[in-house]
This record gives sequence, structure tokens and C-alpha cells, in this order.
Amino acid sequence: MRLLVTNDDGIESVFLHELVRALIAADHEVFVVAPRVEQSWTGASKSRHRAVHSSRSDCGLGCPTWVVDGTPCDSVNIGLAHLLPREPDAVLSGINVGLNASLAFILGSGTVAGACEGALHGLPGVALSQSLPIPVYDDLKEKGGRPDPALLSVLRATAAHAARIAPALAAGTPGRSFIVHNLNFPHPCAEGAEMRRTIPARVMLPGLFSPQAEDGTHRLVFRIGEETPHGGALTDQAALEAGFISHTVLDFSKLGSI
Repeated sequence: MRLLVTNDDGIESVFLHELVRALIAADHEVFVVAPRVEQSWTGASKSRHRAVHSSRSDCGLGCPTWVVDGTPCDSVNIGLAHLLPREPDAVLSGINVGLNASLAFILGSGTVAGACEGALHGLPGVALSQSLPIPVYDDLKEKGGRPDPALLSVLRATAAHAARIAPALAAGTPGRSFIVHNLNFPHPCAEGAEMRRTIPARVMLPGLFSPQAEDGTHRLVFRIGEETPHGGALTDQAALEAGFISHTVLDFSKLGSI
């Protein structure tokens, strides 16, 4: 398949690089258009009030690559309209550093929004995220995004799964269907990890900002929200806790259905 790949962790993310290498190894034609810097939790925002810069970049990925000084949605929109030589078959976004499971995370995710931007252009969209325990996430950030050997092994197993699953899901999704596949991979992600269809966990978002400081500012403090009862179907969070790959279908054509 011909694939446009973006992310919200920025062009230098090792998680993006491992996904691209796995896709190329699986003989897909890959084009990368990714934000210059991290754009986590920017959702579907676009840079309306300033000019956005794009440039061709050689990141050693072995495929045409562009860097956009904007959001994941900026990257996909500009890539489809102005950068790629021809339309791709699908838009893949990720691999995100951390999960994008539950309504509390899905609706604010820059990773999911990048895939949604593809769907809004009539293309199948697939979002990919790697669940990480908080200590592993904190250690990764302290090391400047450089995974240790154990995490790199997990990441490469996830990338191999992603390179197999994501194109197959995209190929089976009709164009102009407004469907996004949200994939979350467990930690650790074993070679034989199985995929399960899930629904988003219903998590109530907690307060995420610190009390006002003397200078009047509030700073984001990450907290996990409280899950509410959901009915019995397997949730994305429960699937990850059980070691499964979570596959949630986000069908935006059904919004407002009666």
C-alpha cells in the first residue's frame, strides 16, 4: 500500500522511526509528514493564526520525508494537498508514546486526530499507540526519548504487529467512510499477542492542572481518571491490561444517528 505516516510526538521520535522501518520492510510505499516538535494532546487543532513552514528532510528513514512546523492535522492536510506526489491509500498516525485508550484520551489525542484528518479526506485512518507503565514512560522522557534495550525490543515487536495489522485494516475500509481504527498495543507486546475488538473505556477526566502559582499560571499534572460502568463489552483499557492488542473502530458516520 501507499501510506502517509504522521505522529504527534515529532519527527525525531524513535517510535515513529520504528513504525516506518517496519512498514518499509513489509514492502509498503511510505511517505512521512510529521510535526517538527511534540504535539501531544493538541487534538484536531490546526494552525489558523500563523503561517506553517514545511520542508523536505533527510532523517535516514529510507523514504520521502517532510517536517511541518505545526500539528499532526496540519501535517496530514498539507501533506495530502501539497507534498505527496500522489494520493496515498491510507493515513497512519503513530506509534504514539503512551496509550490512547478511553474517551478521555481518544478525544484529545493528536495521534488519533492525525488519523481522523485522513478520514476527513476520504481515506482510511489508523492510529497506533504503545501503552507504557508510568515508570517506563518517565524513564523514557528523562533519557530524551531514547528507549533502553528492553523498551526497544517491545517497540520493535509492536512495530512488526502494526506493519501487519494497520495496512490490512486500511485495505478493508471503504473510502469516504469516515472510519478510523484506533489500535493500542500492550506493554510488553509479545510476538504472539492477539488482537481484540473493544469499545472505549468511559473515563471521567480529572483535573489536570496544578493550583494557580504566584505568577498566575497553572501547569499540567498528569492524572488517570475514574472509569465509569460501561455494560459488559471489552474496553480498550481492559484489553491492554489483559495483554491484548486493542482495536477500536471509530465510525464518525454514526455520530448523531437516531
